[in-house]
Amino acid sequence: MTEATSPTPSADRILAGVVLMLGFCLTAPLLDVAAKLASESVPVAQITAARFVVQCALMAPFLWVMGLSLRVARGRWLALLSRALFLLVATFCFIAAISVMPLADALAIVFVAPFIVLLVGKFYLGEDVGPRRVGAALVGFAGVLFVIQPSFAAFGAVALFPLGTVVCFASYILVTRGLSRHVHPVTLQFYTGLIASLFCIPVLMLAQGSGSELLDPVWPAGVAWLWLFGVGFFAALSHMMMTYALSLAPSATLAPLQYLELPVATLLGFLVFNDFPNALTLTGIAIIIAAGLYMIHRERVTARQLVTERAAPPI
Repeated sequence: MTEATSPTPSADRILAGVVLMLGFCLTAPLLDVAAKLASESVPVAQITAARFVVQCALMAPFLWVMGLSLRVARGRWLALLSRALFLLVATFCFIAAISVMPLADALAIVFVAPFIVLLVGKFYLGEDVGPRRVGAALVGFAGVLFVIQPSFAAFGAVALFPLGTVVCFASYILVTRGLSRHVHPVTLQFYTGLIASLFCIPVLMLAQGSGSELLDPVWPAGVAWLWLFGVGFFAALSHMMMTYALSLAPSATLAPLQYLELPVATLLGFLVFNDFPNALTLTGIAIIIAAGLYMIHRERVTARQLVTERAAPPI
């Protein structure tokens, strides 16, 4: 009996996937720009809530137009709840960081999440991960130290907020791995926005009048409404583009492209906020990108070896 194989994606589908992934790299940093602009007059918790409320509102019409069901198997609700909470905390920590840190600095630290996923896969889930990829992950962590050191000296403990984003986002990725096989991406996006909103809104109500800089909500003025909408809009748009890109082209083709998000964020940070990483931070960013690309290369090599071994006739 031969093992069934999925059809190879056509060149047109792969090209469409690449274009969508490039779209993600261009629009995801716009979410960060909108959040940083909003943070000048709006508390971090309120920006976080806006991100999920707008996402939920934008996904609802797509559910109706596409005729998607809201039913989710009872056994997957805990994973769905965990996914939303992980992303909620990751978002809060990241917005708290970029409210004072340059976009590129905070984003570079967050790019360690794939390394954590790889190490968890090896040491906790028992996945087959070779020493070279583990080494690349450790080098990536060393790069993060280059980014954190000057940021910690300049901004204090807030420079550690991206590490909270890293841990929660890595957990979010791990949970999404299982759910994505059983729940449609649009349904996932809708429920993530809905669950996170149901957590955020009561917190904001309880924090009203507390005087907390991070939690106490305010009535947005003028253009702040546009920035709050932009946070949710670009979050929904970028993540949908990435989701559909992965459905059209192999992840091995798309993964290296995601690192384009870093130079785009650096450029936007310079143009909008006149922020530019110093030499030490740029060195750390280069190390993180190099380690990530090498890890992707090793995954490709390992995948080709597995295909060759499976195709070899038995001795």
